Amino acid sequence: MIGAGRKQVIKLIAPYRPILAMPGTRALFVVAFVARLPLTAKAMALTLHIVLDQGGSYAAAGLASMVMTIGMGIGSPLLGRMVDRRGLKPVLLLTGASEAVFWVSAPFLPYPVLLVTTFVLGGVLGVPVFSVIRQAVAARVPDALRRQAFALDSMIVELVFMVGPAVAIAAITSMRSATVTMAAIGVLTVGSVVTLWILDPPIGHQAESADGAPQALVPLTTWVRPGFVLVLATGMAANLVLAGTDISITALLRQQNAVGMAGICIFAWCLLSLVGGFWHGSTKRPWRLPVLMLLLGAGTIPVGFVGQFGWEWLALILLPAGFMCAPTLSSTAEAVAAAVPASARGQAMGLQGSAMTLGGAIGAPLAGTVVDASAPSWAFATTGAIGVLLAAAMLGYQRFAGRDAVVTPEAAVPQSTSVPTAGGGVVVTDAAVLEPVAC
Repeated sequence: MIGAGRKQVIKLIAPYRPILAMPGTRALFVVAFVARLPLTAKAMALTLHIVLDQGGSYAAAGLASMVMTIGMGIGSPLLGRMVDRRGLKPVLLLTGASEAVFWVSAPFLPYPVLLVTTFVLGGVLGVPVFSVIRQAVAARVPDALRRQAFALDSMIVELVFMVGPAVAIAAITSMRSATVTMAAIGVLTVGSVVTLWILDPPIGHQAESADGAPQALVPLTTWVRPGFVLVLATGMAANLVLAGTDISITALLRQQNAVGMAGICIFAWCLLSLVGGFWHGSTKRPWRLPVLMLLLGAGTIPVGFVGQFGWEWLALILLPAGFMCAPTLSSTAEAVAAAVPASARGQAMGLQGSAMTLGGAIGAPLAGTVVDASAPSWAFATTGAIGVLLAAAMLGYQRFAGRDAVVTPEAAVPQSTSVPTAGGGVVVTDAAVLEPVAC
């Protein structure tokens, strides 16, 4: 029994082994975890600084978080374009210096000045960690292993969001001040910038074509097509559903006087997302992006209606939707990377980041509005229905414009790929890892 279980675990892990055996990938995924930690804690640290240190209201803190989010949404494609044209290091130098100045000065700035610096230094010129990591993953990993690589990256993102905000809250509440935590965020951010500088993955103008020559920059109109726009819309819808679910969980448990159980429910939700990401990378028959989005939205719709019977029911009913979270986000990043030439990946990943930022910015207030107007159950249903509608639109477009009209990275995968390992050997990946999709 134990031997059979061990063999099954080895079989599930096998698709990830060639990726981790490649030179530089283990270091890249470690940096992917560490570099994202301060980013996930930024909004929480800023909120508690305004409330605890400045004695401001939660409305003022929410405005500062919104300003930072808007700045990041604006800056992401602009910085991505700069990466494409100038390379990674100039962007790291600019954004690293910007964030260092912001986190050193922010604890001492009056609220009006803090808003402006938050927008410019912490938002527009914030280090584009997510898009840079995704570009680095796409650049280092061959096409035949890209699904597994992005699935692994999505699992890292889940872990970061489980750890980052919780650590920030614990540190700030224990010290009754956000000053030390804000300084720690600055140090971690600068450290991640230095590490990325040293790794220097071949992205932007360093990206090479198959023949080894640098890829020429291509006009925006050659790759921004309806299919690509639908991929961005799907990413936006996914984040809208997730942000709406986050708010709705709290609202539903507050209605039941069980807010203390929110951590358990959210942990269960995130845990199944990790499991789903692991499955997505290891399965031989991955589901298409619109199918994943459809299941994520459909799984979210009934959450509130079942969860109203108690927090135990809420934790259980969140599991199916949670299972689809990481695969949907992973598949979105994979589709964006496959849709554009390497020399335009920075701007494309930046647009994806902006789309997801927009989804989060819409999802939370939308869910809150529905909660105030009716009940938390309908907030789950509303955000889930939006996800279903976007997925249906993508499926309809694929059907009438052709299966390949929306990028499906599984198409055109080589029969086998030789992957160099850190020890100087070669791993040959089997095309069976990427068989035709099941749905």
